[in-house]
Amino acid sequence: MSYLRPSLVLLVLFTALTGLVYPFAVTGIGQLVFPAQANGSLIVQDGRVVGSELIGQAFTSDRYLWPRPSATSAADPADPSRTVDAPYNAAASTGSNLGPTSAKLADRLTASSEAWQASGLAQPIPGDAVTTSASGLDPHISPAFALAQAPRIAAARNLPEEQIRHVIETSTEGRTFGIFGEPRVNVLLVNRALDRLSSQGTRDVS
Repeated sequence: MSYLRPSLVLLVLFTALTGLVYPFAVTGIGQLVFPAQANGSLIVQDGRVVGSELIGQAFTSDRYLWPRPSATSAADPADPSRTVDAPYNAAASTGSNLGPTSAKLADRLTASSEAWQASGLAQPIPGDAVTTSASGLDPHISPAFALAQAPRIAAARNLPEEQIRHVIETSTEGRTFGIFGEPRVNVLLVNRALDRLSSQGTRDVS
């Protein structure tokens, strides 16, 4: 018992500390100091959640910024043993893991390039316009990709291109702490700003 009792006491003590006290303390601090971030950086509009600053969405309308492609997938409704493409599926974050010899990758890059050219967007094509991110959920695109879409958005919204460019430029985020990462544009935040700018824009960006 001289060995068993201290062992049991330590087991109970550290179970309580690491399994209860520490998680509750971290959760409480997060809710007090960073409530928005701790709850997923959710964006609420008209009383309902329309998205998160951390997870991209598959915008396709000419009125909005388009995100970079996503390689996430989901179970095939017709055959659960198989998967189908499901862009920005937050329940299945992943990259494509396709190598340079992949025919599927080559076909997707070709299709994305052709879609870009068919839209009359500027050349050359920004890399993130045709490539997926490692997570498949990246909410940001490069400033080059965003600004290249300004003429299309301006035409769709019947607004001066300079106004669209101004929204994008003022929404561009710099490097973290000035040194980490690259300048970036949050697609959802810019699209909401575009809806506020346009007198004819819909406010439903879900």
